[in-house]
Amino acid sequence: MNHADTRTDEGQDIREQLDRTNALLQRVLAEVSKTPSTHAIFVDAGYVYAAAGLLVTGTEDRRSFDLDAEGLIEAFIDKARTIFADSRLLRVYWYDGARRRIHTVEQQSIAELPDVKVRLGNLNANNQQKGVDSLIRTDLESLARHRAISDAALVGGDEDLVSAVEAAQGYGARVHLWGIEAGEGRNQAEPLLWEVDSQRTFDLDFCRPYVNRRSVTMYDDDSPAPAREDVRFVGAQIAAGWLSTRGREALADLLPGHPYLPGSVDQDLLVEAERLLQHSLRGHAHLRRALRDGFWQHLQSQF
Repeated sequence: MNHADTRTDEGQDIREQLDRTNALLQRVLAEVSKTPSTHAIFVDAGYVYAAAGLLVTGTEDRRSFDLDAEGLIEAFIDKARTIFADSRLLRVYWYDGARRRIHTVEQQSIAELPDVKVRLGNLNANNQQKGVDSLIRTDLESLARHRAISDAALVGGDEDLVSAVEAAQGYGARVHLWGIEAGEGRNQAEPLLWEVDSQRTFDLDFCRPYVNRRSVTMYDDDSPAPAREDVRFVGAQIAAGWLSTRGREALADLLPGHPYLPGSVDQDLLVEAERLLQHSLRGHAHLRRALRDGFWQHLQSQF
């Protein structure tokens, strides 16, 4: 065989390899075109509580208002369905803090919602979230790296989230920053606003249906304060009702947090005790400790 024939055979082989490669690429592209885009929603609950609470009720104190998390999550899902019309929802990630990463009753109810994953960081002694930003980064980066999502809606405002945005974008995902209207100035860091692919802000009308100020009953504080033992007894009485309503499974989840109570449980305990005692315990730290002591003592006696 001469050199011309050899070159002809080599050229034929190359053309056949190119044809096979092109055919393979066409099949891959055809499959990709049939695969729907996927999006996920990442919610920094601490930001939502603070921003929505301040916008609707004028305070960031979570003890002063109730947030309809289920309704708000559904509203976020509906908004994403409109924005990402040709995409399917992977799930909603709800990031919050809890002492020792033990779910509160409220967080348990959120975790039971369909298509919702609750991820918990820690709460320190000052009720500040720790570790939430790193959880968001881990999830965003992992899902983008594995091509599990094409779009991410991020509800938050902390500058520490910039690295999470950059990591997801590095794998080809688009990150859309969602925020809650600030009464004055901004409640989202400028570096975060600069990095994302798009921005959207939810106003007062959007947030108002999901935030309700807790009613505060005013009691006559001119009357003598109740005795410490009376307050302890009321704490135990409320604990008995709490246990009968929620059951021993909820008790088992609560006990590891001793001597701390989740914020929602502690607030409900205070409001119910003031109703029964017909006296405000605000400003009486020693009586509030007695109330918690009575509550815990009864629960521990039942375990």
